[in-house]
Amino acid sequence: MLPTTLTPVLPASRLAGRLATLALAAFTTFAAAQGTPQSTAPQAATPAQQPASSSSSTGQPAVQAAPGTAPMANHRAAVALAPGRGPSYNNKWDLYGGINLMNGQAGQNLPRRYNMGGGEGQVTYWIRPRLGIAGDYRFGAGTTPVLSPYYNRVVIMQHIFGGGVQYRGPRNRYAAVNYHAFAGATDGIFDYAVQHYPGGSPVAACPSQATGQQGNLGLYCNHTSAWGAVGGSIDFNQGPKLAIRLSPDLTFEHFGSETREFFAISLGVIYRFGQR
Repeated sequence: MLPTTLTPVLPASRLAGRLATLALAAFTTFAAAQGTPQSTAPQAATPAQQPASSSSSTGQPAVQAAPGTAPMANHRAAVALAPGRGPSYNNKWDLYGGINLMNGQAGQNLPRRYNMGGGEGQVTYWIRPRLGIAGDYRFGAGTTPVLSPYYNRVVIMQHIFGGGVQYRGPRNRYAAVNYHAFAGATDGIFDYAVQHYPGGSPVAACPSQATGQQGNLGLYCNHTSAWGAVGGSIDFNQGPKLAIRLSPDLTFEHFGSETREFFAISLGVIYRFGQR
């Protein structure tokens, strides 16, 4: 009988047990690998995360924070960078001062008008947010042509006192429009040149002063006349309290036998104060 070498065959039950053991070991290894956190490379901090004032250990300058991400150093810096504020228009008082240009006519029969330059002061008390009462003073001086050959032009002056109402119209943070109506009196000085003529004037200033002189200059005699003005103003705001004002007017006076209309305009600074 010939000898033979045969590989032993495992029983089916033992083979199934080994396969189950291998499957369990593989599943356990896979689960352990999934539960272990994976190591990641450290990420560089963004410029917004790095302090603006720090520097690296290698001596390199620190990366500056991105614009708009760094906090304000203090309240003053925040106020300085904030948009400008306009007025609230809840003030009780307005105080105005400026230069003034007016025209007029110095005599009933003089053919030409004359211009005056001077100043204006005004104070307004706002009894309501839109309605105020105002007091106004104006001074103007200029020269006018006359009828006599002894003079070329003579100096005329007026002191004007008025008062009335102001109404606050459209307004925003940049500008405001006001409307006003004033009434009062103007004191006209027409004989300044005659009174200061060296050695005495050969002519009078007005007809009623011509006694003993050779005629007159055709001027009004010194006196006070009724006066009025209607117009408005526009205030260009420079902040909550200050503004540049431009104020045109149509003015009325009655020095002669009739009421005459003239033009006036002023430019100056207004200051608002007193909170209601």
